[in-house]
Amino acid sequence: MSGYGRSDDSGRSRASSNIGMAVIALLVFGAIFGIAAWLQFDKTDGGQIAVVRNGGPFDNNNIRQVIQPASSLTWTGWWSSTHKYPAQQRFYTITADPNAGDKTGVDVEQIPTSDGVEVGIQGTVYFTLNRDPATLKSFDNKYGTRTYKVTSGTGADATTEFKTAWEDEAGFSAFLDQIIRPVISNDLRQQIGSFPCGELQASCALVQNGNNPQAVAAVSGKSNFNIAKIQNSVNKSLQDDFNTTLGGPFITDVRFNLAKITLPDAVQTAINKAQAAFAAVAESRAKVQQASADAAANAQRQLGYKNCPACVTIDTLKAIPPNVTTFAPGAGFGITSK
Repeated sequence: MSGYGRSDDSGRSRASSNIGMAVIALLVFGAIFGIAAWLQFDKTDGGQIAVVRNGGPFDNNNIRQVIQPASSLTWTGWWSSTHKYPAQQRFYTITADPNAGDKTGVDVEQIPTSDGVEVGIQGTVYFTLNRDPATLKSFDNKYGTRTYKVTSGTGADATTEFKTAWEDEAGFSAFLDQIIRPVISNDLRQQIGSFPCGELQASCALVQNGNNPQAVAAVSGKSNFNIAKIQNSVNKSLQDDFNTTLGGPFITDVRFNLAKITLPDAVQTAINKAQAAFAAVAESRAKVQQASADAAANAQRQLGYKNCPACVTIDTLKAIPPNVTTFAPGAGFGITSK
């Protein structure tokens, strides 16, 4: 009897132990499953729009859905990947300021004019990524499934890696540099190349016409008009160029602001020297005119003294400095102030 009792107690103990282990395993599995399930939820903030692609070992990689900006937590499926893109207006800046552009260092678009002068173009392109779901899916297929070269640092400290456009800000900037920038460059080249340098920068005509200031005056009104004309032309053509080159209306609300046109250093130096010379000539002419005016004034004054001898004495007395107490211009004559 006592032997059977011990056997029953041992069996119950093993059963309890197995149940405990099963409960622990179930809890661990439930925790892992819960964490894994939670990770399959995602959301976007107000400046993002997301393309979700299927994933996992038994699924395809097709696009599952598009999550609009400022979404709530959204189920994205098991092991799916979320490609987040900027949903707000973006801008791409070309500038001589090494701290203000989209590339490291000075970044100016160098373009030859119709008469062969390579001018520097500085400006900004404003645009928005198309948020239409079908269009965005096509964009992700074409440009979100490839990587772009990202270089950090300079010289011996430079490092290179490859990132997707949706990975982070550096990846999207690399996409702009390698896909968007060539379209901008080509459009600007076509527009700038139809004008001579003097019609874009009036001072350019100065060195192209034998330092003749009249040449500058002849085109000074044209340059501002032509710059506005180029800006308007780029605004009209750039949208079509993006659509054609990128293979779809992925970039919308395009607007170009032409900030500045600069001349090559050698040309600008020649202009500065010419302008300095003109300033010196103008100063000399002013001195000659002043001397002539002074001589004419002196002649008139002498004529007045001839007709009025007493006026000489009167003007002389007026010219005495206030700190002089005695004035004695000659023997036998003197004036003392009280």
